[in-house]
Amino acid sequence: MAFQDFDKIQERVNANRKRKFRKRIIVGTVSLLVVVAAIIGGAFAYVAFEKQNEQEPKNNHKNDAKDSQKKSQSASPTPKAPVAAAQSVKPGQADKIIETLCSTTLYKVSCENTLKNRTEKGFAVESPTTFLKAAIEAVNEDLDRVLEKVLSLKTENQDDKDAIAQCKLLVEDAKEEIVASLNKVNGTEINNFVKIVPDLDNWLSAVMSYQETCIDGFEEGNLKSEVKKTVNSSQVLTSNSLALIKSFDANISPVEKVATRHLLDQIPSWVTNEDRRMLRAVDVETLNPNATVAKDGSGNFTTINDALKAMPEKYEGRYIIYVKQGVYDESVTVDKKKANLTMVGDGSQKTIVTGNKSHAKKIRTFLTATFVAQGEGFMAQSMGFRNTAGPDEHQAVAIRVQSDRSVFLNCRFEGFQDTLYAYTHRQYYRSCVIVGTVDFIFGDAAAIFQNCNIFIRKGLSGQKNTVSAQGRVDKFQTTGFVIHKCKITANEDLKPVKAEYKSYLGRPWKNYSRTIVMESTIEDVIDPIGWLRWEETDFAIDTLYYAEYKNKGPSGDTASRVTWPGFKVINKEEALNYTVGPFLQGDWINALGSPVKLGLYDA
Repeated sequence: MAFQDFDKIQERVNANRKRKFRKRIIVGTVSLLVVVAAIIGGAFAYVAFEKQNEQEPKNNHKNDAKDSQKKSQSASPTPKAPVAAAQSVKPGQADKIIETLCSTTLYKVSCENTLKNRTEKGFAVESPTTFLKAAIEAVNEDLDRVLEKVLSLKTENQDDKDAIAQCKLLVEDAKEEIVASLNKVNGTEINNFVKIVPDLDNWLSAVMSYQETCIDGFEEGNLKSEVKKTVNSSQVLTSNSLALIKSFDANISPVEKVATRHLLDQIPSWVTNEDRRMLRAVDVETLNPNATVAKDGSGNFTTINDALKAMPEKYEGRYIIYVKQGVYDESVTVDKKKANLTMVGDGSQKTIVTGNKSHAKKIRTFLTATFVAQGEGFMAQSMGFRNTAGPDEHQAVAIRVQSDRSVFLNCRFEGFQDTLYAYTHRQYYRSCVIVGTVDFIFGDAAAIFQNCNIFIRKGLSGQKNTVSAQGRVDKFQTTGFVIHKCKITANEDLKPVKAEYKSYLGRPWKNYSRTIVMESTIEDVIDPIGWLRWEETDFAIDTLYYAEYKNKGPSGDTASRVTWPGFKVINKEEALNYTVGPFLQGDWINALGSPVKLGLYDA
C-alpha cells in the first residue's frame, strides 16, 4: 500500500486505555461498514453536521540554525465510506464515522469539528472522498489566511523582510501542492483511491515542510512567535489531513503488498524506458543532448544558467543538458517550470558546479545552496556539486533538492556543514559520494541513499560530526532518510586525527526525525553509541524513529547503541518497509533506467 508511515505509535497510556482505544476503533469501523452498504457501484450520501468552530493551538519548530522546538497541528475533516444510493445518513451514524476516522489523528477534537463544520445536512455526494476533499480544502483556505497575515507584517529589519518574502514563496508552494491534492481527489473514483495515496502523502508531507521552513526563516523573537502562531492552525489541518488519508486508505482501499517486491535490481517505475536507456548511455553520441555546455566554447553555451534559460518551459519528453568537464562557479536553480530535465557531466570530479554562500555571510541556510533542483523529475548523472565555504562558516549547502521523483546517479556532493539538503518529496541517490561534517545530509524528503560512499571530513576543533539531521515534524508524514548498502567512513583529511573528533550517524533536527541505516558498512569513525542528542537535551528521543538492520564494519555492532525509546534494531520484515519499492514506490526509478535495488541485499 504505497507510502506508509511504519512507525510504532508510542502511546503514553496504560494497557487498559490501549485496549479501550482498539475496541473503539473496531466498533467505529464496524459502524462505518454497516453505513456503507454499497462500496462499488452506487451513489453515496453526505453526512449532516452542526456548524461549530474550534481550533487546537500547538507548535514545534526550530530556527535556521536548526534549534529544536515542538510541533503542532489544527483541525481537519475526515473521509467517510460510501452509502447506498438514495439513502441519507442519520446524524448519529455520521458522528460515529467521523469519530472513527478522526480517532487516530493527533488533534481528534479539531478533526471532528472541522469535518462537521464543513458538511451540510442531506447533501448527496458521488464519493466518500468528499470528506477527504473537505479536509484538504480547509488547509487551502487557512493558507490564504496565513499568506494575508504574513504579508501584513511590518518591520524595518532587513533580515525580517527577507524572511517574510521567503515565507510568502513557501506558502505559495504549499498552496500549489494543496491544489494538486484536491485535483487528484476530485478526479479519482473510490475504488482507485489506493493509487493516489502515494501522491497525496507526498504532497501533503511537503506542505508540512514548507510551513516549517517559513517559521525557521525568522530569528528568535516576537515576530517569529507571531508567525509561528499564525501558521499553527494550517499545520494542524495538514497533520490531520495526512492522518485521515491513512485512516481512509485503511478502511476503504485494498492492500498492496509492495514490501515483498524485493528481488529485482530495477529502478522505480516512474522512470520511462526511454529515460532508462538515456541513463545507461555512457558517451555523448549515444546521449544525444538537447544542449551542450562547455567553458571552452565548444558547446552551445558556456554556462549552465544560459542553457537553462534556453530550455522550453513546456518541453515534451525529457530534456537533456550535457555539461562538459570544467568547474562552473555559478548559482543554479532548476525551477518548477523545467520538469523532466537531465544533466549529465563528464564525471563527478570533472564537471563541478561550485559556490561559497554560507550562513556566516548572513545568508539563510535555505538560500546558501550552490545548486537548487525544483522541477519535477530532475535527474543528474556524473556531476559534482560543491560549496567551498569552510567549516568556520557553518551552514553552507552544496545542493537543495525539492524535485519530486528525482534521481542522482554517480554524483558527488561536497561541503562541510549541511552539504546536501534533501528538502522535500521523493528522492533517490545511487552510487554517489557525499562529503561533510555536521548534519551534512539533512532535510525532510523521503530519500534513499543506495550504494553510496559517505565521507566524514575534518571540521572545527572539538566539533562533533553528524552524518544526518532528518527533519520530519509530524508522525503522519511519509518522509525519512534510508541509508542502504552504503559505506560510512573517514575522509582522508580526518583519518590521521579521527580520534580527536566524535562522529555519529545522526541527530534529531525535528520531533519525528526518521533515519534508517541498513546493510551498510560503518567504519570506526562512528562512535559506538551511534546517535547524538540534539544539543545535549532529551529533545525527540521518544518520538524519533532511528533504526538499524544488519550493518557491518567496526562500528556496525549495535551492542553499545543509545537506549532511547525511539531507537530500534529492526528485523528483516520491518527493514523491507524501507526499501525502494514500498518507501519510494520505487517503480518510477525503473522507468528512468538508473540501476536500483528494490529490496534487501540479503534476501
